[in-house]
Amino acid sequence: MEQKKLLVVDDEADIRILLKEYLELEGYQVCLAANAREAQSALDSGPDLILLDINMPGTDGLLWCEQIRDLVQIPILFLSARTEEADKIKGFRAGGDDYILKPFSMEELSARIEAHLRREERKEKGERREYSEGGLKIDFGGYRILKDGKDIGLTKMEFQIVELLFTNKGQVFTKESIYEKVRGFDGEADAAVITEHIRRIRMKLGASKDQEYIETVWGVGYRWIG
Repeated sequence: MEQKKLLVVDDEADIRILLKEYLELEGYQVCLAANAREAQSALDSGPDLILLDINMPGTDGLLWCEQIRDLVQIPILFLSARTEEADKIKGFRAGGDDYILKPFSMEELSARIEAHLRREERKEKGERREYSEGGLKIDFGGYRILKDGKDIGLTKMEFQIVELLFTNKGQVFTKESIYEKVRGFDGEADAAVITEHIRRIRMKLGASKDQEYIETVWGVGYRWIG
């Protein structure tokens, strides 16, 4: 099996070294960067996943993630000591695929990395599928949705939510089950994050009274009705 390459971006040298030593023992090839400038250069090495600290001098992790998100399709996992719900939402809005609180256990970090890499492998092996109806086109292989021929610009997690709901049309999913299924890791579900993503998906789809795509089942969750 080809060795996966991870890019660790953190301004604290002790954390970079700790992560490098542990992850190399887990069988990964690890590249290190102390700031956004070094991380930008390290992208040329072709990492399969990025572990990205938020609090860095200069360009912080959130801003750098926003700058590269449209160009880089690999998973980006934020590492942060910020525990507020609003901070997590900022991380996902910036294009992050996961948000891991410091201090974290190495076992949990490893499990999350494995889950994201497995999902990427399944995506690469899967067939390119498309669905079209009216002015809406869902490109499952390309991780995008076009409305009237224009890409509506979903983030990776937003698309995964749409894919889950659409491929199980009519089935109601709780916020907690959506979180766990799109994360690929049965950790503590963050329902508020899903609420925010659903709001943004609806805004981008431009649903109107004549065409709703995602229905809220009050007290339960959401289902696709488009």
